[in-house]
Amino acid sequence: MEEENRVTPVTALSDEQEYEHYAFDADSGQEPLRIDKFLMNRIENATRNKIQQGAKSGAIQVNGSPVKSNYKVKGGDQIRVVFSHPPHENLLVPEDLSIDIVYEDDDLIVVNKQAGMVVHPGHGNYTGTLINGLLHHFEQLPMNSSNRPGLVHRIDKDTSGLLVVAKTELAMTELAKQFHDKTSSRKYIALVWGDVKEEEGTVEGHIGRHPKNRLQMTVFPDGSSGKIGITHYKIIERLGYVTLIECRLETGRTHQIRAHMKSIGHTLFNDARYGGDAILKGTTFTKYKQFVQNCFSLLPRQALHAKTLGFDHPTQKKWMDFETPLPHDMMTAIDKWRSYAQHKHF
Repeated sequence: MEEENRVTPVTALSDEQEYEHYAFDADSGQEPLRIDKFLMNRIENATRNKIQQGAKSGAIQVNGSPVKSNYKVKGGDQIRVVFSHPPHENLLVPEDLSIDIVYEDDDLIVVNKQAGMVVHPGHGNYTGTLINGLLHHFEQLPMNSSNRPGLVHRIDKDTSGLLVVAKTELAMTELAKQFHDKTSSRKYIALVWGDVKEEEGTVEGHIGRHPKNRLQMTVFPDGSSGKIGITHYKIIERLGYVTLIECRLETGRTHQIRAHMKSIGHTLFNDARYGGDAILKGTTFTKYKQFVQNCFSLLPRQALHAKTLGFDHPTQKKWMDFETPLPHDMMTAIDKWRSYAQHKHF
């Protein structure tokens, strides 16, 4: 059986009012692996300490029985994480948060999301999300198919930039159709490791969950898993050991740019989840290593910004284009690389 994560939001599992927060069925080919490591690879923002605490309290169950954190997961095991309270992501609480709204009318809002802000509540991020802030500003937003108010699309926590939020059911339906039909326009700016050879190109490949690290997406060249993803890129500026590129999305898969660029050997700069927080290109000199570490400090996230967004207005029926400048952290790191490249011969 293929491993899957089934989240049952608020269904009590027993008379003790235990609520299932996570459910995983280990693949039949699963090699023995400690359950704390197994869960760290599958639950976002989970730490070994949190998992061990959960195990001590009996929250981690395998085949219906609580296990210790050193339990070795085997093929066919049914793993459940249960607590005495329902998942917090179902408790959508309005919060007075600072949100950069670049456009608003009766049908929609366009937001410039700051890096570090989660778009919607989830494990480990129950407050401070964009949705929490939007619910404070707007009394009622339409629910999408995943019961998330107003969301037509989303961007990762540590990616900055533009996204559109629907204020009415009609806007939700019309905008969702445009994203599905690939008639909307989205361009991102990314700083990637390495000197990208081609001036422009297209990465096309099926994207799905990594078979061993479920927090990563990966490309399946043979199309054996996942869904097709298409990313068009072109060079903006070559900076020696890194390259500044523009990416235009034709599809909108989870972590699409991050997975696609890694698949062609150009992982995003400081993308910790995909290995970009290591020095992937350059010299062995101590001064260079310190320079890169300084850049990591200036830009403590993946170097990715949703710069432009375009779509047909759902009721006005006119094309709308939005653009936002690169945030300070990305600009500072790019300027530092630009200065470094000017004084080096590659």
